Amino acid sequence: MSGETSVARRCVMTSGRERWPIPWVQLRTYSFSPTIYPAMIAGSSPRVAAGSWVSVYDREGRHFGNGWYNARAKIPLRVIYHGSEPVGEEYVDGLLDRAVAWRVEGLRLDETTDAYRVVNSDGDGISGLIVDRYADVLSVEVHSLAVWQRLERWLPRLHARLGTKRAVVQVDERSARNEGMPARPLEGGVVRVRENGMRFEVRFDAAHKTGFFCDQRENRRRLGMLVRGRRTLDLCCYTGGFAIAAALLGGAKDVTGVDLDEKAIAQARRNGNLNQQTRIRWVHADAFAYARQMQQNGERWGAVVLDPPKFLENREEMRPGIRKYEDLNSLAIQLVEPGGLLVTCSCSGLWTMEEFETRVIRAAHRLGRRLQVFDRTGAGPDHPVLSNCLESRYLKVLWARVW
Repeated sequence: MSGETSVARRCVMTSGRERWPIPWVQLRTYSFSPTIYPAMIAGSSPRVAAGSWVSVYDREGRHFGNGWYNARAKIPLRVIYHGSEPVGEEYVDGLLDRAVAWRVEGLRLDETTDAYRVVNSDGDGISGLIVDRYADVLSVEVHSLAVWQRLERWLPRLHARLGTKRAVVQVDERSARNEGMPARPLEGGVVRVRENGMRFEVRFDAAHKTGFFCDQRENRRRLGMLVRGRRTLDLCCYTGGFAIAAALLGGAKDVTGVDLDEKAIAQARRNGNLNQQTRIRWVHADAFAYARQMQQNGERWGAVVLDPPKFLENREEMRPGIRKYEDLNSLAIQLVEPGGLLVTCSCSGLWTMEEFETRVIRAAHRLGRRLQVFDRTGAGPDHPVLSNCLESRYLKVLWARVW
């Protein structure tokens, strides 16, 4: 690039800034992603208060949108609105109303459950905010200082629309450190929820994520349609969702749930009792070790569900994480009787469904087995994904018969 061209480009990027309403942020590169990283930002007006609602301009100085800005954060700019005409923060109120309306009026979830995702962060256009409903409680995850600053105003609005009464709010240490806000672990408390004829107890202080994996709701229901009369194993069962669905909805022949988390197994046992499913066998064990032992014992199941925790937390862990997925799927496949069902999941957003499927298939082929894949699913429709943030489609579920 010549010196003249470089100077001309800088002049284009800075021209007219004195006329822009304060506070503002200018982009260095074009991106319709809601999350803008430091290298993508050309500049900002001086002394922008952290969490401010800002006008966003493109590199040519045209109005590009509006969003929240926090210069110290790893994601300093979260673009909430894209458009040539500026909008105020009341736009976010409309996004909240739209999110609730989709769950309540569009999906009519209250007819079958009182445990569902109300706000799905970027999927609902509100980057940094996750809200789950559990009966009369809103369980909230905060990943942005701007969201933290506005919760006190938003929560009454959500309670009024949903009929909920209280909220538990979580700010994990990493988000708190990155955004400059106080860490806040999930508070204590217990609530019982209903889902497709099942009952579950949610304990907030001992839970992962926002308290319960409501993203698997449709997959649990579907499993119940496929396991009648089958001996069923739920590896990495957490608090027992798939195992209970297999027993109660599916009429499985017998059901075993395995998890390394002692508190999760205790909760799974309580959930089983809550649903009068006292014959489910709950095993406190490492899934890898248990599967190896059962393989050596010659045990086989007509259906195996594999829903492990996230093995891919960051890109530095990709190789060992992928190896863990391959190894655990290899062990699970060996426990499926010929013609039996394998339901295998990944909640790691760092790889695609195609990449996940390729690794599962590789594990099967190395064993001389073949998979008859009949579906690929993900989270339920209360976990929408916006077209400008497809990477938030994290949950992947592969359905196959093992030959």
